[in-house]
Amino acid sequence: MPGEADILSVTQLTREIRDVLEGHIGSVWVEGEISNHRLQTSGHQYFTLKDEGAQLSCVFFRGAAARGNVRLQDGALVQVHGEISVYEPRGQYQMVVKQVQAKGKGSLQERFEALKRKLHAEGLFDDENKRPIPRFPRVVALVTSPTGAAIQDMLNILTRRAPWLRVLVFPVRVQGQGAELEIVRALEVLGDAGNFGLPVPDTIVVGRGGGSLEDLWCFNEEVLARAIASCPVPVISAVGHEIDFTIADFVADLRAPTPSAAAELLAPDVGELQRHFETISRTLRARVGTLLDHHQHVIDLTAKGPLQHAPEHLLRQAEQGADEAESRLREAVRSRLQAWADDLTGKQHTLATHHPQVRLADAVHRAETLSQRLRHGLARRLDRLADRLESRAELVRHIDPASVLARGFSCTTDASGRVLMDAAVITEGQELVTRLAKGEIRSVAGKRPAPAPEHDR
Repeated sequence: MPGEADILSVTQLTREIRDVLEGHIGSVWVEGEISNHRLQTSGHQYFTLKDEGAQLSCVFFRGAAARGNVRLQDGALVQVHGEISVYEPRGQYQMVVKQVQAKGKGSLQERFEALKRKLHAEGLFDDENKRPIPRFPRVVALVTSPTGAAIQDMLNILTRRAPWLRVLVFPVRVQGQGAELEIVRALEVLGDAGNFGLPVPDTIVVGRGGGSLEDLWCFNEEVLARAIASCPVPVISAVGHEIDFTIADFVADLRAPTPSAAAELLAPDVGELQRHFETISRTLRARVGTLLDHHQHVIDLTAKGPLQHAPEHLLRQAEQGADEAESRLREAVRSRLQAWADDLTGKQHTLATHHPQVRLADAVHRAETLSQRLRHGLARRLDRLADRLESRAELVRHIDPASVLARGFSCTTDASGRVLMDAAVITEGQELVTRLAKGEIRSVAGKRPAPAPEHDR
């Protein structure tokens, strides 16, 4: 028998385990897929990190989470850094996360996104493929677990709000391998309920309570999605909580955020229905009474009126009224036909005015007129330019050097052809050329005469 000192309390053993884990492992990096993520009002976050072979509970306290920039969600593939510890009240080892960095999407999340894209491309999510849910169903089938809380919630609501509703429960597994095949079989049976001796449902509810991505995975299988799409009875998907979305939600004719919400959608409140029917009843009684009073009044007038005493007089009045109506109709038809004829004449005139041949003739006439005006204007312009040119030519002839020479003037240059205009620049013996109107004279400059005395000037 062990001694008193050898017996440990649960707390002592748990603390020794914690010391071993914390002292031996310390800080580590771990990679895995997030599942069962929960964000508490305190700001702390709890989740499970898993892979194919195991799972690890993690806690991400508010202070450390505030320093991070990665949004945690189910299905995300992450790498976390932290320390292994033990949560003593439950004797559960866990990882206290200090840092998180994104790695990508987990395998389940990737499968979910891939199937969602595939079915969306095929049109299984299109609104035109959705069938309306009956407002007042008589038979409702519930495809869910017979032992879960969801079935109890739905039955309580349906019984309280619509006690006349007939409810058919088709028990299936809603979690684990092969659960989707049981749900598919349930849809097949309910879609052909008459041949199986079952009440024919107006609506089928497929659902369960909340859970992790893994727990809800059977509702993300392609075989179930196609079974819902092909089911001849309208299907409501009520899987998980309001924040949970599955492929079944997108394919179903209607998505309810929770199983309880699906039951409330199917079963209008009995008190509200009673008030509605009472209002209809009062309105119907009032309208029937008004109609009966009207017909009674007509009968009274008929019994007391001229129909009983002078039917021929009424007949003649009716015949005269018919003649007047015929005359008015004939006049109205004649007026309408005349109006149409006037309108047609106006449109014919407009069409004749804008006929292509008429418009072409007008265009040709305008073109000829403009062409003639252009020719006349061009001729006048050319005449004015010719007059100006002649005037300029006469001026040029007047100032031409040959004309100047012809008037008796001459032009003297040196041997190089430079015009001489000042005698002072001419040197003795310099060769000079004097051009006359006819010919030229070559000469040599002589000695410049002496200037005259001052008194001779």
